[in-house]
Order: sequence, then structure tokens, then C-alpha cells
Amino acid sequence: MAGKNSHAELEKTYRERALKLFPWVCAKCGREFNGKRLRELTVHHKDHNHYNNPPDGSNWELLCLFCHDNEHSRYADGEWSEEVTPGEEKRDAVTYSPFAGLDALLKGKNK
Repeated sequence: MAGKNSHAELEKTYRERALKLFPWVCAKCGREFNGKRLRELTVHHKDHNHYNNPPDGSNWELLCLFCHDNEHSRYADGEWSEEVTPGEEKRDAVTYSPFAGLDALLKGKNK
């Protein structure tokens, strides 16, 4: 449990710093937040490393709950993506072809 408490304290600290550094606007959808709704504005780590908290806030952006969830979903989906990275050769995901050689079989039946 000590880990959870220290993470919660760390989160509170960088959240307070981020709210002082940035306007209370979601960086993705542009919605403004204030009053009770300010709790809906979250700190997103651009590099997805919650321990990378530079004092200038360069690894943070304020996102509303919805945009923050969307950003993390996109990141998770990207890990499963089969996009080719530079220098990598594209490979077919499936190598089995159920109809390979079918034309030869059909030609043999027509003779």
C-alpha cells in the first residue's frame, strides 16, 4: 500500500504544478474547466511515463477525462498495430493460403 500512497502523493504534486502552469483547458477538445468541474481535467504524460515530471511541465498536457481515456486507448491500440517501422520490411500476417494450387487441380479435372 505504501506504493499507492506515494504514487497518489506524486500525482497530487504534479497535478497542482500542472494546474499552475497551464490554462484550465483540455489540450485535445478545447473545453474549459473551472469550479467543481476542474476535477474532470487530468494531467496526461506525453511519454506515458508517470515518473517523468520535469519542473517545466514539458512532459504534461491537461486533458479532460474523456480525451485522456481516448489518448490511452489509442496508445494501447498502437502497441498492437502491425504498422511497419522505418527500416522494417512488411510481412504478411497470414502465410497459409487455402486456395493455393486450386487452379491446377481444376485444370486437371477438365482434361
